[in-house]
Amino acid sequence: MPQTHYVTSAESLDQQSQQSHQTHHSQQSQGQGQGQGAHAYPPGDGGAPPTPTKSTSPPRSSAESAQRPGGPPRWRDSSTVGTGGGSELGHGQALPRVSVEESVASGGTGGGGDLDSAAASPAEVATLVEPSFDENILRALCQTDCGVPLLMDRIKQSMVSCREAAAFLKRRAGVEDEYGKAMQKLARQAANEYATSEAKAGSYVNAWQSSMRTHEVMADNRIKFALRLNEMSEELSNLAKEVDKNRKATKDLATRYERALQESESVTEKAKTRFDMTAEELERLLLQKEGESLKDNAMQGRSPVNGKRVIGKAVAKGGMLLKGKNPQNLQRQEDDIRARMSTASDAYRKAVTDTQTIRQEYFNFQLPRILRAFKECVDEIDLGTQYHLARYAFLCESIVHSDATIISPPDENTPGLKATMESIDNRTDFKTYMQAYVYAHGGTSRGPRRTGPADEGFLPPMPALHHHPGSSPSPSHAPLADKGRPTFGVNLAEQMARDDVDIPLIVVKCCEAIEKYGLTTQGVYRVGGTHSKVLKLKERLDRDLHSVNLDADEWSSDISNVTSVLKLWLRELPDPLFTSQQHSEFLEAARNENERARHIRLHERVNALPDPNYSTLKYLMGHLHKVVQHEAQNAMSVQNVAIVFGPTLFGQGQPGLNGQLNGMADASLQNKAVETILEHYTDIFVDEGDET
Repeated sequence: MPQTHYVTSAESLDQQSQQSHQTHHSQQSQGQGQGQGAHAYPPGDGGAPPTPTKSTSPPRSSAESAQRPGGPPRWRDSSTVGTGGGSELGHGQALPRVSVEESVASGGTGGGGDLDSAAASPAEVATLVEPSFDENILRALCQTDCGVPLLMDRIKQSMVSCREAAAFLKRRAGVEDEYGKAMQKLARQAANEYATSEAKAGSYVNAWQSSMRTHEVMADNRIKFALRLNEMSEELSNLAKEVDKNRKATKDLATRYERALQESESVTEKAKTRFDMTAEELERLLLQKEGESLKDNAMQGRSPVNGKRVIGKAVAKGGMLLKGKNPQNLQRQEDDIRARMSTASDAYRKAVTDTQTIRQEYFNFQLPRILRAFKECVDEIDLGTQYHLARYAFLCESIVHSDATIISPPDENTPGLKATMESIDNRTDFKTYMQAYVYAHGGTSRGPRRTGPADEGFLPPMPALHHHPGSSPSPSHAPLADKGRPTFGVNLAEQMARDDVDIPLIVVKCCEAIEKYGLTTQGVYRVGGTHSKVLKLKERLDRDLHSVNLDADEWSSDISNVTSVLKLWLRELPDPLFTSQQHSEFLEAARNENERARHIRLHERVNALPDPNYSTLKYLMGHLHKVVQHEAQNAMSVQNVAIVFGPTLFGQGQPGLNGQLNGMADASLQNKAVETILEHYTDIFVDEGDET
């Protein structure tokens, strides 16, 4: 089938009819010879309608044809129903079929014959085309066989989205309204109850009442916000209803147009069938007139009985076919059949012409109008939904900004909620209260007398105690316990400067005891000590480090208590041993997959540590190096030791590589850093010549 065909029903019928007439004409010419040429079908006297082998109807795209076929009056009437000259779709003027340039270029040429009509002038097209509409989208839809269902399904999706947005806004409005009313009720109730209670006065009551008024203002804003959301929800619901109404009206119009085209094609099919039956009847009559036997006829391959049955049908339909071969009767019957064939041919030609006219009218004018109406529905609901969602976002930002400005006004002269609470002066309030109370109750209060006769047991008042810098404090003001030189929770540099040492004393004391009693202990550092004993040892070391004897059986019998205290001291350092400043740099160095590169980068990070941290780390790593050397007895490999000391040396609450407090998430990198440093302890800390 040629590519220019876009609706094949009527055109295929035309081609079949043309081929059938050519076949019959060839058979007739072969039977009659040169003398029977007068019996051919004359074009204007009962012949078949001239149908082209290639469709002359314009393509379906409105952009490729400038013709508007004439067509039946009902199409003209249906396209102009409405007010103000608009279409019955309710979307303004009818959609033009071509742009101005295409209309001028086409020159008004199109279907030809009965289908010719005046093309739209450039001025008329210019007034019909809306500049805001995307004509390329319309052309693509017109060239698509599924343009109507495509747009209808899209409208359904947009309506569902619109209704979901409306439902969300309605529920959000309910939440905001309930919240605003509850806060408003709470603020008013709290203010009224405080006014009638025996609560504090002075600056406190002023701050309290001001804060309640602030809450009332915030509650009013929330209630107004809920009203706005309700309005938006109703507008979205109305938009969905309106678009659904327009969709149904446009769908009914499209269905009516398609049904009219289908009915016209059905009429064409019936007219063609009647024409073919009359042509067959005329052909049989001509064969009978020439005296040919039915048995010898190439068209009759059936038995004589079947042939008689066919002839019988032809006689019943054709009229007065005589049994004899009377030339006058045959001529009269031929004239009658030719008259009926001419009528059937005219009816068929008219049906084909009307169908082509309706088809061109539908695809070139009505279908673009319908698709444009559907596209406008899609744009209307999509843009409306987007507008309301953008408005919702703006209102959300506005309400948050409003709350922020109420709580913390930009005007420095207007106190915010925080400044109001900070304006409470408890000291002044208490002085005012004390003066008022003494003034009101000073003369009426009954209690023990302040002064009296000495013979009744009264003593003179004691002089006020004044503490001088050189005097010792009174027993009532003496400290409960002398902390001495605290060790836990003290900055490492301050602790070492205070004690005038290169290595913290507690580290040396604990490591010496562990190396003396715990190098061969199974799971040393991995097994924790008894909680109560760990706290007891910590308290003693924090009070007086030198007085604690770790060689005593109390501590040497269970060395895990000493290891736990050492790890506790490392964890309680204000700044971890791997300082918080270099925390991310250590982790970044540990991230290197290459062993050599990781070793070099970590070595650089260790050298960049402050002197107190470097000397302490060097001593601790030397101690742990000795522990690892006894792996066969204590089962503490480099990996196990790194797992224990990774979080301890890096600190638990340090920011990770992403800047968040996720030290636990970076545990693998911490362990890898400690493991690498411990594996390369000699390369990092021990100089050549100092190694023993």
